[in-house]
Amino acid sequence: MNTSGPGPETSELTVRECWQHLRSASVGRLALISHGKPEIFPVNYLPDEGTVIFRTGPGTKLDAVLSGEPVVLEADGLNVYGTIAWSVVVKGTAEAVQPGEDAPAETPSPWQEGAKDILVRITPTEVSGRRFVIGPPTKWWPPVEPITLHGKQD
Repeated sequence: MNTSGPGPETSELTVRECWQHLRSASVGRLALISHGKPEIFPVNYLPDEGTVIFRTGPGTKLDAVLSGEPVVLEADGLNVYGTIAWSVVVKGTAEAVQPGEDAPAETPSPWQEGAKDILVRITPTEVSGRRFVIGPPTKWWPPVEPITLHGKQD
């Protein structure tokens, strides 16, 4: 049974809808390349005039941002009834907001103690998303068959 394709109640979001959903949430996952390896971090963020802002301090995230490698931010959410889910992906480039630049009027507050005094701005090259109806468990909970590797059952 192939269940990897989108269901009939899945729809692509417009760019405008993606930004509306991003504004309704504040937590996402930042994916980046650090020393040649993929890394992913939870971040709290704020959309700001077609970009996304988050705070960080010295470390892996900042080093990756300064390297110039592309980054991806992904955020998800549900409607108030928990019946419709959405997921938005922002692909782009990130850079530290330089002192004297137009800093956003509002910035996310850091969750952890410590110096998180560097603002990072993600400038999107692509924004995409989808929305889908959460199906009942009888539709998404079929028995799982064991995967076999080299003729052995795991």
